[in-house]
Amino acid sequence: MRFAIFGDIHANLEALTAVLADAEKHEVTHYVCLGDVVGYNANPKECLEIVRNLDCPVVKGNHDEQASIVDELVGFNPLAEEAINWTRNQLGEADKQWLRDLKMVRQVRDFTIVHSTLDTPHKWGYVFNQLDAAASFNYQHTQLCFYGHTHAPRAYIRDGSVKSQLLDKLTLEPGKKYFINCGSVGQPRDGDWHAAYVLYSPDKQFIELRRLEYDIWKAQDKILAAGLPQRLADRLALGK
Repeated sequence: MRFAIFGDIHANLEALTAVLADAEKHEVTHYVCLGDVVGYNANPKECLEIVRNLDCPVVKGNHDEQASIVDELVGFNPLAEEAINWTRNQLGEADKQWLRDLKMVRQVRDFTIVHSTLDTPHKWGYVFNQLDAAASFNYQHTQLCFYGHTHAPRAYIRDGSVKSQLLDKLTLEPGKKYFINCGSVGQPRDGDWHAAYVLYSPDKQFIELRRLEYDIWKAQDKILAAGLPQRLADRLALGK
């Protein structure tokens, strides 16, 4: 058994296609999505359809929520707001209903998934440090939890105190808890433009971060052709 854990696709079809192809090459048997299927990039409907057809566990992200409702946008910067307003016009009612129906937190096999935090998932808080992670650990009932939202891969480990480390390859140890950010498929923000996702092998208790090249120029061209802001295209290449 091997899981592909991915999230923050943000309507980047080229990046998602690269991730799924790599997952297939590594003989992944199960898929899990950490939310924010839509937003920022130019293929929200196509990415949503792919994830929906995977028929895998998915949790709701803040962009998924805002794209699926008619209320005034709250807590978004002007760039994200423009992209969400555009995204709303690209999605059909069935697409929006699928997004609305997503849960905030799920348990998959023996691990947990959430987009933001476990303590207040609906408030869309960010986990940037050990103190932020400690609040979620208080609500984590499994040894392992995967989350997204920050677009930066990282591992928080609780073994008495909470420690933080960059995510690369990690073997889980008994008696410790892990809160793992899998990075972003479609808009990394750790200074590396390559699409990110995680392979998880429960039998071996092993986690590996994968970084992949994809046709970033095509993704950028689509953003501009859709009339979305130039900055959304530029930032893809910067990884921020």
